[in-house]
Amino acid sequence: MIPDDFTGYFAASATAAGALIGLLFVAASLRPETVLGRGAPPAAQAVAGSAFTALINSFFVSLIALIPNTSLGYTATIMALISLYSTWRLHHELARHEAALLQIVLALLAFLTQLGVGVALAIHPHDASLVYAVAYVLIGSFAVALRRAWSLMQGRHLPADQDNA
Repeated sequence: MIPDDFTGYFAASATAAGALIGLLFVAASLRPETVLGRGAPPAAQAVAGSAFTALINSFFVSLIALIPNTSLGYTATIMALISLYSTWRLHHELARHEAALLQIVLALLAFLTQLGVGVALAIHPHDASLVYAVAYVLIGSFAVALRRAWSLMQGRHLPADQDNA
Protein backbone atom coordinates (compact mmCIF):
# COMPACT_ATOMS: atom_id res chain seq x y z
CA MET A 1 0.00 0.00 0.00
CA ILE A 2 1.24 3.44 -0.90
CA PRO A 3 0.64 6.18 1.67
CA ASP A 4 -1.44 9.04 0.25
CA ASP A 5 1.47 11.41 0.86
CA PHE A 6 3.32 9.80 -2.07
CA THR A 7 0.67 10.39 -4.73
CA GLY A 8 2.13 13.74 -5.78
CA TYR A 9 5.67 12.37 -5.84
CA PHE A 10 4.83 9.36 -8.00
CA ALA A 11 2.67 11.47 -10.32
CA ALA A 12 5.54 13.93 -10.80
CA SER A 13 8.02 11.09 -11.22
CA ALA A 14 5.90 9.36 -13.89
CA THR A 15 5.43 12.67 -15.70
CA ALA A 16 9.14 13.49 -15.58
CA ALA A 17 10.10 10.01 -16.78
CA GLY A 18 7.65 10.26 -19.69
CA ALA A 19 9.00 13.65 -20.70
CA LEU A 20 12.61 12.49 -20.43
CA ILE A 21 11.87 9.41 -22.55
CA GLY A 22 10.60 11.78 -25.22
CA LEU A 23 13.70 13.93 -24.96
CA LEU A 24 15.88 10.83 -25.22
CA PHE A 25 14.20 10.04 -28.52
CA VAL A 26 14.93 13.59 -29.66
CA ALA A 27 18.58 13.22 -28.63
CA ALA A 28 18.86 9.93 -30.53
CA SER A 29 17.24 11.46 -33.59
CA LEU A 30 19.92 14.16 -33.76
CA ARG A 31 22.48 11.50 -34.75
CA PRO A 32 20.39 8.46 -35.65
CA GLU A 33 23.12 6.75 -37.68
CA THR A 34 25.55 6.92 -34.77
CA VAL A 35 23.15 5.93 -32.01
CA LEU A 36 20.54 3.43 -33.16
CA GLY A 37 21.36 2.53 -36.76
CA ARG A 38 22.80 -0.78 -37.89
CA GLY A 39 26.25 0.77 -38.16
CA ALA A 40 26.10 2.45 -34.75
CA PRO A 41 28.89 1.47 -32.38
CA PRO A 42 27.83 -0.96 -29.63
CA ALA A 43 28.91 1.61 -27.02
CA ALA A 44 26.41 4.13 -28.42
CA GLN A 45 23.63 1.58 -28.39
CA ALA A 46 24.52 0.68 -24.79
CA VAL A 47 24.47 4.33 -23.71
CA ALA A 48 21.08 4.97 -25.30
CA GLY A 49 19.68 1.65 -24.13
CA SER A 50 20.86 2.17 -20.57
CA ALA A 51 19.26 5.61 -20.35
CA PHE A 52 16.05 4.23 -21.84
CA THR A 53 16.04 1.31 -19.37
CA ALA A 54 16.45 3.59 -16.35
CA LEU A 55 13.70 5.93 -17.54
CA ILE A 56 11.29 3.12 -18.41
CA ASN A 57 11.96 1.59 -14.98
CA SER A 58 11.19 4.89 -13.24
CA PHE A 59 8.13 5.49 -15.41
CA PHE A 60 6.46 2.14 -14.77
CA VAL A 61 7.29 1.95 -11.06
CA SER A 62 5.87 5.46 -10.60
CA LEU A 63 2.84 4.94 -12.80
CA ILE A 64 1.85 1.62 -11.23
CA ALA A 65 2.37 3.09 -7.75
CA LEU A 66 -0.53 5.44 -8.53
CA ILE A 67 -3.00 2.58 -8.97
CA PRO A 68 -4.99 2.19 -5.75
CA ASN A 69 -4.33 -0.97 -3.71
CA THR A 70 -1.36 -2.01 -5.86
CA SER A 71 1.68 -3.69 -4.37
CA LEU A 72 4.65 -1.41 -4.99
CA GLY A 73 6.91 -4.20 -3.75
CA TYR A 74 6.03 -6.56 -6.58
CA THR A 75 6.21 -3.76 -9.14
CA ALA A 76 9.63 -2.59 -7.93
CA THR A 77 10.92 -6.16 -7.86
CA ILE A 78 9.70 -7.04 -11.36
CA MET A 79 10.96 -3.80 -12.88
CA ALA A 80 14.34 -4.23 -11.14
CA LEU A 81 14.71 -7.72 -12.61
CA ILE A 82 13.77 -6.48 -16.10
CA SER A 83 16.18 -3.55 -15.76
CA LEU A 84 19.03 -5.77 -14.51
CA TYR A 85 18.53 -8.13 -17.44
CA SER A 86 18.40 -5.24 -19.89
CA THR A 87 21.59 -3.74 -18.42
CA TRP A 88 23.39 -7.07 -18.66
CA ARG A 89 22.17 -7.62 -22.22
CA LEU A 90 23.27 -4.14 -23.31
CA HIS A 91 26.74 -4.40 -21.84
CA HIS A 92 27.83 -8.02 -22.09
CA GLU A 93 28.91 -7.71 -25.73
CA LEU A 94 30.99 -4.58 -25.26
CA ALA A 95 34.73 -4.90 -25.21
CA ARG A 96 36.22 -4.10 -21.83
CA HIS A 97 37.66 -0.80 -23.09
CA GLU A 98 34.28 0.29 -24.51
CA ALA A 99 32.34 -0.27 -21.31
CA ALA A 100 31.92 2.79 -19.11
CA LEU A 101 32.59 1.01 -15.83
CA LEU A 102 31.27 3.78 -13.59
CA GLN A 103 28.00 4.01 -15.48
CA ILE A 104 27.49 0.24 -15.40
CA VAL A 105 28.24 0.12 -11.67
CA LEU A 106 25.80 2.97 -10.96
CA ALA A 107 23.05 1.28 -12.97
CA LEU A 108 23.63 -2.07 -11.29
CA LEU A 109 23.73 -0.45 -7.86
CA ALA A 110 20.43 1.35 -8.46
CA PHE A 111 18.64 -1.72 -9.82
CA LEU A 112 20.04 -4.14 -7.22
CA THR A 113 19.01 -1.74 -4.46
CA GLN A 114 15.55 -1.49 -6.01
CA LEU A 115 15.38 -5.28 -6.14
CA GLY A 116 16.23 -5.61 -2.45
CA VAL A 117 13.83 -2.88 -1.39
CA GLY A 118 11.12 -4.27 -3.65
CA VAL A 119 11.38 -7.75 -2.11
CA ALA A 120 11.32 -6.24 1.39
CA LEU A 121 8.27 -4.15 0.46
CA ALA A 122 6.51 -7.20 -0.98
CA ILE A 123 7.04 -8.94 2.37
CA HIS A 124 6.16 -5.83 4.46
CA PRO A 125 3.67 -3.91 2.27
CA HIS A 126 2.67 -1.44 5.00
CA ASP A 127 6.22 -0.29 5.84
CA ALA A 128 6.26 3.38 4.75
CA SER A 129 10.04 3.58 5.18
CA LEU A 130 10.41 1.12 2.30
CA VAL A 131 8.21 3.33 0.11
CA TYR A 132 10.62 6.17 0.89
CA ALA A 133 13.48 3.89 -0.12
CA VAL A 134 11.81 3.15 -3.47
CA ALA A 135 11.30 6.88 -3.99
CA TYR A 136 14.99 7.56 -3.40
CA VAL A 137 16.03 4.66 -5.62
CA LEU A 138 13.96 6.20 -8.41
CA ILE A 139 15.92 9.42 -7.96
CA GLY A 140 19.10 7.36 -8.39
CA SER A 141 17.64 5.76 -11.48
CA PHE A 142 16.89 9.21 -12.90
CA ALA A 143 20.50 10.23 -12.17
CA VAL A 144 21.82 7.20 -14.08
CA ALA A 145 19.53 7.97 -17.02
CA LEU A 146 20.42 11.65 -17.14
CA ARG A 147 24.14 10.91 -16.98
CA ARG A 148 23.77 8.51 -19.90
CA ALA A 149 21.59 10.87 -21.92
CA TRP A 150 24.02 13.74 -21.35
CA SER A 151 26.97 11.70 -22.57
CA LEU A 152 24.90 10.75 -25.61
CA MET A 153 24.18 14.41 -26.34
CA GLN A 154 27.87 15.26 -26.00
CA GLY A 155 28.78 12.58 -28.52
CA ARG A 156 31.20 10.80 -26.17
CA HIS A 157 30.31 7.53 -27.88
CA LEU A 158 31.69 8.80 -31.19
CA PRO A 159 35.25 8.40 -32.45
CA ALA A 160 37.10 11.73 -32.56
CA ASP A 161 36.79 12.01 -36.37
CA GLN A 162 32.96 11.67 -36.24
CA ASP A 163 32.39 13.96 -33.29
CA ASN A 164 31.58 17.02 -35.36
CA ALA A 165 30.00 15.27 -38.32
